[in-house]
Amino acid sequence: MLAAGAGGMAALAAPLRALPPPFGHFADEVAPITRAERMARVAKLQGLLQGQGLAALLVESGSSLTYFTGIRWSRSERITAAVIPAAGQPIVVTPFFEAPSVRETLAIPADVRTWHEDANPFALISDALKGRKGSIAVEQTTRAFITEGVLREGQFEVVSGAALVDACRQIKSPAEQALMKHANTITLAAMREARAAVRPGMTASDIGALIEKATVRMGAESDFALVLLNEASAYPHGSHQPQTVHEGSVVLMDCGCIVEGYQSDISRTFVFGEPTARQRKVWGTIRRGQDMVFGAAKIGTPVSELDAAVRRFYEREGWGPGFALPGLPHRAGHGIGMDGHESPYLVGSDHTPLAAGMCFSNEPGIYIPGEFGMRLEDCWVMTEAGPQSFTPLARSLDDPI
Repeated sequence: MLAAGAGGMAALAAPLRALPPPFGHFADEVAPITRAERMARVAKLQGLLQGQGLAALLVESGSSLTYFTGIRWSRSERITAAVIPAAGQPIVVTPFFEAPSVRETLAIPADVRTWHEDANPFALISDALKGRKGSIAVEQTTRAFITEGVLREGQFEVVSGAALVDACRQIKSPAEQALMKHANTITLAAMREARAAVRPGMTASDIGALIEKATVRMGAESDFALVLLNEASAYPHGSHQPQTVHEGSVVLMDCGCIVEGYQSDISRTFVFGEPTARQRKVWGTIRRGQDMVFGAAKIGTPVSELDAAVRRFYEREGWGPGFALPGLPHRAGHGIGMDGHESPYLVGSDHTPLAAGMCFSNEPGIYIPGEFGMRLEDCWVMTEAGPQSFTPLARSLDDPI
């Protein structure tokens, strides 16, 4: 595991509120990200900016703004953004009437500058960096009208900040890992509870509602509860055709929650009643597929190799080839953290070397159009000693959670 430094486990703030049984014993393992850790993130970013001769990074509302500043704010036509200069204090630009609300979640020292409805926020951004040299890097999800507005001011060239943000966010600290483990533990427990309540005649929405209710009761924010039944499970994100549970139904649950801004993503597939031999074989193959992903995970290995490893195995078993159906039409996994899907991605086109602290999903499903599909998914962290799952892996089709 990564060594705990500034912002590590020793620097965590007071624990989150205690969760009801049986989750209370997890509560002392997690806490919100501290101010010290956020300031360390800003310092790392500023070192990267200086090394590349850049003036600043512009970050609008979204997960990266929360990551660096703590500000939790939704996107709209009115700009709320942080300008993080290569040296000095970050500047937050926000509408005048929104400033009190924005300050509620601002977690680091920053200069808050406001603009009125009839003013030009892009001029405010440009003014915040007056006298600085170099281009402005822009966080990769920033909307085009903001980039264009900065360019119209004519003071700075704009370049992509994707590599800068990835260099900070791809490696999760011990505190981030603890929050993700906590979120995944809650999701798995909610899925276990819902599975025990499944009855004939239930719809996918009925089961999803059970998962969401359990998630909230256990102290997390429910993010999604995708449930696919019967033939709908053959399509990774489902079908609009109504489906209900009956004897022999394949039930695929893909669910996630949020704890202090950090996400979980777990999938489990089971059969309601007695599985067929074909269902058992497919389930066993995808479970072995997960092992292929984990077996390929070594420090320095390109993440593309993890996807390739499971595809080679599937092809030997008669699935595919490649992305062809029946088989695995999507990547073997994705990075995860404050966003449910973030870089790096376990797919052939991503050659990012694995490093300790990177966190991913592992989800090599198999889908048979017209019949059924199955997916198992677990989140994990790469450590110096190898991959480590945040939660126990599925044991068997009869005992999947």
